[in-house]
Amino acid sequence: MNEHDAAPLEPAFPDAPAWFAGLRDRICTAFEKLEDALSGTNADQPAGRFTRKAWEREGGGGGTMAVMKGRVFEKVGVNVSTVWGTFSEKFRAEIPGAAEDGRFWAAGISLVAHMHSPLVPAVHMNTRHIATPGRTWFGGGADLNPPIPDQRDTDDFHAALKACCERHACADHEKFRAWADDYFYIKHRERARGVGGIFYDYIAADETSLAFTRDVGETFLSVYPELVARHMDRPWDAEQRKAQLAYRGLYAEFNLVYDRGTRFGLMTGGNPEAVLMSLPPVAEWP
Repeated sequence: MNEHDAAPLEPAFPDAPAWFAGLRDRICTAFEKLEDALSGTNADQPAGRFTRKAWEREGGGGGTMAVMKGRVFEKVGVNVSTVWGTFSEKFRAEIPGAAEDGRFWAAGISLVAHMHSPLVPAVHMNTRHIATPGRTWFGGGADLNPPIPDQRDTDDFHAALKACCERHACADHEKFRAWADDYFYIKHRERARGVGGIFYDYIAADETSLAFTRDVGETFLSVYPELVARHMDRPWDAEQRKAQLAYRGLYAEFNLVYDRGTRFGLMTGGNPEAVLMSLPPVAEWP
């Protein structure tokens, strides 16, 4: 079946894209406020602002990139997309519910932040709603990626996500935390990408999983700006910056080799610029 001729799928929650876009707007506002509040290194530079760029997908849908390169956030992207069509014969076997009929619908928000200060943790968050003829689900998660780990940050981040999971019967924090530890592991380096968080996928789409997925976004918005504000005015040195750039090399390796979101975006004809937004602006390798 040619994807241009296929009848598009109806998602379980067609309002999900509007929720993702609204979350994007509130995150961008919070991050711009942090740019305004900086008083430490780079405070003599202008505060960053997000720029937005819309894109269309041949075959159905598209998205909007929101990217900022500022004085706190060296590079941060908060992208939303809603796409539909038909998976290729090769790719559909990898997706639940698509083996016989390759039609799909997918919407989500994806965020990655790389910071100027090596003392401020980088971070990733995404949530998504995906439908195939045989299955409809929510997935997502968030994980903290500090070049120089801080135990208080790690504890606060995990505590916020644990509390989020405990508010929802469909969520299992112990399982989702272990899933993140397993997923965000760089096998060829035999080390974790960061200090973890939660990862979940294939949770059947209903009102309970929708509420949980929304709460993941709200929890991220409540906890991560606090971590940034905690460290962004602290002085840092060249050795710490060197450690940050080396860590970013590992982050890039994971996203290019293992990340399922990267593969999904490229295999479904997504905008490569948006799909690869997660890559750091500067990195080093041994």
